Amino acid sequence: MSTTLARARTQVLDDGVGLAEAGVLEVLTLPDEDLAEALQLAHEVRMRWCGPDVEVEGIVSLKTGGCPEDCHFCSQSGQFTSPVRAVWLDIPSLVEAARQTAATGATEFCIVAAVRGPDARLMAQVRDGVAAIRKEVDINIAASLGMLSQDQVNELAALGVHRYNHNLETARSYFPSIVTTHSWEERWDTLRMVREAGMEVCCGGILGLGESLDQRAEFAGQLGELDPHEVPLNFLNPRPGTPLGDRDVLDAKDALRAIAAFRLAMPRTVLRYAGGREITLGDLGTRDGLLGGINAVIVGNYLTTLGRPATEDLALLTELSMPVKALSATL
Repeated sequence: MSTTLARARTQVLDDGVGLAEAGVLEVLTLPDEDLAEALQLAHEVRMRWCGPDVEVEGIVSLKTGGCPEDCHFCSQSGQFTSPVRAVWLDIPSLVEAARQTAATGATEFCIVAAVRGPDARLMAQVRDGVAAIRKEVDINIAASLGMLSQDQVNELAALGVHRYNHNLETARSYFPSIVTTHSWEERWDTLRMVREAGMEVCCGGILGLGESLDQRAEFAGQLGELDPHEVPLNFLNPRPGTPLGDRDVLDAKDALRAIAAFRLAMPRTVLRYAGGREITLGDLGTRDGLLGGINAVIVGNYLTTLGRPATEDLALLTELSMPVKALSATL
């Protein structure tokens, strides 16, 4: 075993203390011949500190496209020439999406909107949508609506939204290269208010945006400092018409190294497969990640891109003897 992994075994697996930025960087720069060992250690850490259950989630976009922000990876920005255009989802469609998500065995349904932050119309739509879902479907409700005011945080908490997603996207030092219309600190402030209001914090980002390995390690360290309940790991799926539309897809081995490193940085966190894993990892790599620290998945499609069919992911979890977390255990 490499010296790096031997130290990580003692610190993370035995003591439950996540790697700091320097340790994460060591894992991110391990040679290929040590990758399998890193993934095995990450899996052992996941099993010891999180257990065998896998949390399954579905997401749906309440408002798609037309966002005023300039996140360079996002086809929903109104500033780019991508084919995505603004669309609103009605309440019956939202409830049906929640029902279909629950039918897959998912315990979580996330309402997402492409906005800088919610206006009065969107908050009213969310209010009505949450009430309608609660009446018809037995599932936890999460939300991702951009940056929030304190009053909006308080209202979402009062509605019973138990988890709020707001990604930091990338390292603080690299963020200005990816977004210019708002700051990393503004995102951090929303996450702080969400935690103080008693909602679970869901915060991750996208790997392969052009960040250096040092910045990838920095990002893991910053997430470790935030200590979110859940970290969705996305891999860039370059979208036509966006500033990153011609960027290469992240190398699969680098993606797997990152999965192991992020697990070793955050031994107790829900680490969720999110967008881009299909083109970055394929079927074999998806399996490797589930055996390398991942303990949650988004099933079905993402906001503007296609995912793996839910049936395929659920069949893979069954094959790997990874039980889907029961809803009753989360209430």
